Amino acid sequence: MEKQSLHALPAGASDSLGQRSKHAVWHPCTRLRPDDTGMPLAIVRGEGPWLHDADGHRYFDATSSWWVNLFGHANPKINAALADQLQTLEHVMLAGCTHAPAVELAERLTALTGGALGHAFYASDGASAVEIALKMSFHYWRNTGLPAKREFVCLANGYHGETVGALGVTDLDVFRDAYDPLIRRAHVVMSPDARQAADGETAADVATRALAALETLLRERAGQIAAMIVEPLVQCAAGMAMYDPSYLEGARALCDRYRVHLIADEIAVGCGRTGTFFAWEQCRDADQPLPAHAWPDFLCLSKGISGGYLPLSLVLSRPEIQRAFIADELARSFLHSHSYTGNPLACRAAVATLDLFVQEDVIAQNRARAQWLADAMEPFASDARLHRMRQRGLIWAVDVRDELAGEGFAGRFHLAARARELLVRPIGNTLYVMPPYVFDAEQARWLATQLQATLDDVLGNAEAAKEVRHAA
Repeated sequence: MEKQSLHALPAGASDSLGQRSKHAVWHPCTRLRPDDTGMPLAIVRGEGPWLHDADGHRYFDATSSWWVNLFGHANPKINAALADQLQTLEHVMLAGCTHAPAVELAERLTALTGGALGHAFYASDGASAVEIALKMSFHYWRNTGLPAKREFVCLANGYHGETVGALGVTDLDVFRDAYDPLIRRAHVVMSPDARQAADGETAADVATRALAALETLLRERAGQIAAMIVEPLVQCAAGMAMYDPSYLEGARALCDRYRVHLIADEIAVGCGRTGTFFAWEQCRDADQPLPAHAWPDFLCLSKGISGGYLPLSLVLSRPEIQRAFIADELARSFLHSHSYTGNPLACRAAVATLDLFVQEDVIAQNRARAQWLADAMEPFASDARLHRMRQRGLIWAVDVRDELAGEGFAGRFHLAARARELLVRPIGNTLYVMPPYVFDAEQARWLATQLQATLDDVLGNAEAAKEVRHAA
C-alpha cells in the first residue's frame, strides 16, 4: 500500500498523526503525565505567518516557532536559495575544508560589527554556541598565562541552554536543578529586570543597582572569573524580562576594568528582534556605529540566523582571542568540533536571510511593525487582569496577575488560543508574542483581538476579574 503524503491527510488525521507522535517521539519541554490524553498539534505545512494542521485548521505563529522564524514559513527567496544549494553541495566537513556559504556568512556578520568581531566558529544549536564561548574564554586565559580564571558569572533568572556547560550559567531551577550534581555552578548576580523597580525607581535605576552588585563580585573574584554572560536587553525564558540598555554599557566597562570577558547571548534577541540587527547595538543611545571597544568579547547567534529553516549557531569573537590560539603546541589549539559544523545548506539559508534584510530594508520596516504591534496591544495596558506591559522591538509581553492566573495558566491559555487560530505558548504567567516579520497593521489588530478573547475564555471577562481581584 502506497504511503499517504502528509500534505493530503484525511479528515481527523491530525489526531492520528498526534497519536503516532506520542508513541514514537519524545517531545521537548513537555511534561509526561500518566493520565495525559492530549495530542501534539500535527502541522503539515506553513505559509507566511500561518501554520496549517492535518485537519485544515490554520494558526497564526505568534511566537515564530520558538523564536526562530523571521520571514514567514516557506519564504520563496530562502526556498530558492536552498534549492540552488542542493544542486551543488549539501555538506562537507569544515576541518581542513571550506565552502562559499560559510565564508560569505562569516564575512558579512563581521562587517555588521564593523570588524570588531569575527572568525565565526560554527555549531548547530544555541546551547552549543554558549558552550563554545565558555570554553574559548577559559582556554584563552590559560593560553595567556592566567589559568586560575575559570569561573563564570550569569544574571539571576538567566537562561543559556540545557547542555551541561550551558546549564552552569542558567539560573532557572526547572531546567537546572535535576542535573545539579553534574554542573559547575556560576556566580549569579542581580538581574537588571525592570520589573524589580521600587516605587519611584526607573528601569535605569534598577540597572544601576544591578551594576553595583556586579562590581562587588568582580572586585572580589576577578582573578578567578573568566567571563560574564548576558542576554542583551531581554531575558526571554525569564518571562521576557526587559531592562535598560545602560546595563550593557556599564557591564562592558566593568568587565574591561577587571579583565573579565563579556559574552553576549543573542541567540533569541539577535537578527532584528529588538529593533537593531544585534541587540547589543542599543547599549549606547547614539545613531553612530559602535566603536570596536564597546562590543562584547564573544557574541553567540542561532535561532533566526538561518531564517528558521535549519539548525545553525555560531560564535563571533575579538581578533585577539583567536590569535591566542595560534601556536605550535596542540594543547593551545581549540579542538572543539561538530560533524555538521558550518553545514552549507544552513549557511546558505543564513546568507539568504541576510540578503532579505538588505533587499527589504527590514530594520526600518520592523520599526513600523513594532508601532503597529504597540498600537494594537495598547488596550491591554488598562486591563485589570494584567500588569507590567512591556515591549522591545517586536517582542511584546504582559504579566497576568498571580491571584487570577491559577494553576497551569500557560497550558490552559495555549489550548484556548488554538481554538482562536493562535499558536502561543506563555511562559508561566507571562503572555508574550514574538511574531515573524511578515505581518501588517490589520493582522496586528487581529492578533490583539484574539489574545483578548482568549484571555476572556481562560480568566473570565475583565470586569468580573476586577471584582475577583479586589475581593482578594
